[in-house]
Amino acid sequence: MGARGFERRLENLVEGVFGRVFRSTVRPVEIGRRLVRELDATRDIDVRGATIVANAFTVFLSEADYEQFADIHATVCAELADAAREHARDEGYQFVGNVSCEIVIDPELRTGAFAIDARFRETADGTGPGTIVLPSGERRALGEDVITIGRMPGSTIVLNDPNASRHHAEIRPSGSGYVLVDLGSMNGSRVNGARVDTHRLSDGDALSFGNTVIRFETS
Repeated sequence: MGARGFERRLENLVEGVFGRVFRSTVRPVEIGRRLVRELDATRDIDVRGATIVANAFTVFLSEADYEQFADIHATVCAELADAAREHARDEGYQFVGNVSCEIVIDPELRTGAFAIDARFRETADGTGPGTIVLPSGERRALGEDVITIGRMPGSTIVLNDPNASRHHAEIRPSGSGYVLVDLGSMNGSRVNGARVDTHRLSDGDALSFGNTVIRFETS
């Protein structure tokens, strides 16, 4: 189901407004399918017995095709990263760091050809992979810094929610993962609907503060 979803999104990139300018012989959906195959090809087992896969992807295009992608570079990379996350979730794979994707020129490639380099890349600060997905869809990568959440303007994540407290909660690095800590907020913090004081986060957890829900992902 996930694979079909990202293929539809990639195909839609070249319709509508993009369809008037996109003339590359390389289609985004072809890149997405190759990326998923590369993900499977990099499978390995870590010391805990988990199946880990590459998380850093570089897509190489000819100069002509690269220029044709100029208006949709960021969108294509975001969709490709989501394709990797969805496939990993479907297959039970884990990442050693946050998923990243970039598109670059390879002057030796002919028009219509492309290549993908898939690598394992840990986070520079030694923390595990972690991302917060805001209600807008914006993704914010986590690291060694504490993330503050609340209505206070100086918070890392400012909540425009009257049911949230000014200093509502924090997300703190802990070992190779992250924990959510409620700061004595008026209405409490919830993970997947259950009220918590301190909770170690897992992939896909829904975090609720007042009426605002954000998602935690290990990618």
